[in-house]
Amino acid sequence: MAIAVRMPELGESVDEATITQWLKAVGDEVAEYEPLLEVNTDKVDTEIPSPAGGVVLKILAGPDQTVQAGTTLAWIGKPGETIPGDGEAVESPPAAAAHVAAPSPGAEPAAPPEPGLDAPAVFRSQRPGRDPELGFISPVVARMASEYDIDLSRIEGTGLEGRITKLDVQAFLELGGTASQAVPAPMSPKPAPEKLVPDESSQDGLIPMTKIRRTIADHMTASKRTSPHVTTVMEADMSRVVAHRGAHKPVYARDGVNLTYTAYFIAAIAAALKFHPEVNSSWTDEGIRLHKEINIGMATALEGGEGLIVPVIKGADGLSLLGLARRINDLAHRARSKGLQPDEVRGGTFTLTNHGISGSLFATPIINQPQCGILGVGALEKRVVVIDDAIAIRPMVYISLTFDHRILDGAGADHFLARVKANLETWSAS
Repeated sequence: MAIAVRMPELGESVDEATITQWLKAVGDEVAEYEPLLEVNTDKVDTEIPSPAGGVVLKILAGPDQTVQAGTTLAWIGKPGETIPGDGEAVESPPAAAAHVAAPSPGAEPAAPPEPGLDAPAVFRSQRPGRDPELGFISPVVARMASEYDIDLSRIEGTGLEGRITKLDVQAFLELGGTASQAVPAPMSPKPAPEKLVPDESSQDGLIPMTKIRRTIADHMTASKRTSPHVTTVMEADMSRVVAHRGAHKPVYARDGVNLTYTAYFIAAIAAALKFHPEVNSSWTDEGIRLHKEINIGMATALEGGEGLIVPVIKGADGLSLLGLARRINDLAHRARSKGLQPDEVRGGTFTLTNHGISGSLFATPIINQPQCGILGVGALEKRVVVIDDAIAIRPMVYISLTFDHRILDGAGADHFLARVKANLETWSAS
């Protein structure tokens, strides 16, 4: 019987996704759990695996189409099989039919053992979804485990809450780890995105529009149209933070955590948001909605100049500096390796962008809607300042707050930014 391929729920707050590309065409053979198509939600690309092995009988939704969770996307079955409710058989192309391996005469088709208490661990731990012992297993990890015959219980996950990531599986394979058979040749990497395409009609060039770039453009344009943007700038003395980081970075490193300045900025912002809850808010037609949770997004540049993504640190005010640093490491690593889940880029109530990484001193960032504001951090550098009528050299940084003038006036915005500045300048070593 033909099997329907339906759009899965990709997270608690993710009820739709946009199809970016189909990895198989009508008539193509597909294995169970093999990636069938890619979808995008808030700049997060996710592979959707096939629920069964067979041939693609029909595709019902095309690229760039946004579909709701539960929507039927395609049908999988045997060549020529009737689709329920369709009323007629879908003929597969002859070339595709030739790709289907015929069983040996008299041989019974082998069926994998059902997942249960008596099944080998390799079969219990390679299906996508939530495993009671291993946690969430993504379709990509499940496919790699099946293809390379890997027992996932032998791999130590480095993702959120010990989740096994694609990079964990790749590292396991590089170390020669297998379950019961030789490791096949590495999978062919996806082609790199096209760069500059010459236009033969002139000497100009054209950079093809990627899904991420178009999404960024739409979000930024909509934000500028939605909120009256105002930016205020202050300068913070980072002497205490620099000293604290220098003393604690080696200690954190022994726990496998890289202590970055981002952790300090997010801690300072979270504390300031608790003191000024009106900044942790969103504009609505009914009134200003104050958010109980403090969820801080951190703008992260993707590798290869592909764009920007904003993973969210949820409950940032409840995390210690060590907890923040560990969470930042994990999110930044998986953001650059495209391993984020859709839920991890949603629900932010405020955003931090560290544009100083590239040497920028200060900037006027665009608000990440529907949030009230975004804080920009410039390059940290030593400058000559006057302290108590004496000239001194201090590590200084410009911090800018771009805010929604419908929610905040200048005084309120300055009070919040001054609180962030004070939190950084009075950082305690405790």
